[in-house]
Parts: sequence; C-alpha cells; structure tokens
Amino acid sequence: MARAEALGDHQPPLYERDLCLGLEQQAALLRERRFDELDLTNLIEEIEAMARKHKKAVKSNLVVLLAHLLKDQLQPEQRSSGWRGSIVERRRRLRYDFEESPSLRLHAAEVFARAYADAREQASAETALPLRAFPKSSPSTLEQALDPKFLSDSRKDGA
Repeated sequence: MARAEALGDHQPPLYERDLCLGLEQQAALLRERRFDELDLTNLIEEIEAMARKHKKAVKSNLVVLLAHLLKDQLQPEQRSSGWRGSIVERRRRLRYDFEESPSLRLHAAEVFARAYADAREQASAETALPLRAFPKSSPSTLEQALDPKFLSDSRKDGA
C-alpha cells in the first residue's frame, strides 16, 4: 500500500505487468466493442509480433528439416530413428502451419535459400564434416523437402 501511495497510484499498464492477462483484457474489450478503451499501440505491436513469431517458427522448422535431410543423404550409414523422427515431425509442423495459414507456405518459399544455408551450417556442425562437403545450394526443392515420400526409398531397407 505504501508503494502504491509513493507512486501516486500510478501502475504500469496491465500488458507490462502480465502480458497474457493484458491481451485477454484487450480481446474482451474488442468482443464488447469498447473500442475507445483499447490500447491500440500495444495491440498493434503484439499482433505484428505474433505474425513474426509464426514466420520465425516456419523458418526454424525448415532449417531443422533441411539439416536432417542433408545428414540423411550424406551419412546414410549414420541414419537414426532420431533423424527420421525429426524429419517426420518437422514436416508435420510445417503442414499444420500451412493449413492454418496458407501465406506461411509463401514465406517458406521466400526464406528457403537462407534456411538451406543455415541448415548446411547446422549439418556441418552436427556431423563434423567440413562445410564444403555439403552442396552450396539445396539438392531438393521446398516441395520435395515437404513430401513424406521424398527419400523414402532409402529407408525401406530398414536403415
């Protein structure tokens, strides 16, 4: 109580004290059409941040997928269920993202080359193979990388 008095009852906005609760409050105000009470500046920033977060997740999943595809191709003797599981999981995550937000597929196409460059570095670090061992440009297209049948022939032998 003394702290509130010392501050003159001035508290930071709810979104600064509890982001989730602040967003829920803004959603309630929108539902109730109490537009004049909205914190538009921060609401806009949060909506933009959400879009960036979705795009970042797509790129991150694409990097992991491409890195594991590279490792699978360049080190067939080292294939593991972990790599295969990761490939399946990342494809599934991307498929779900694209179903929910089809524009994210366009984003994936836009960042594909950069995601491959990052995946190449990741695969090199994880395999201890020199970066030059990995093709400079992706040996697969985005559609191939997302295709559950891509590379399936190499796995039918139980490897």
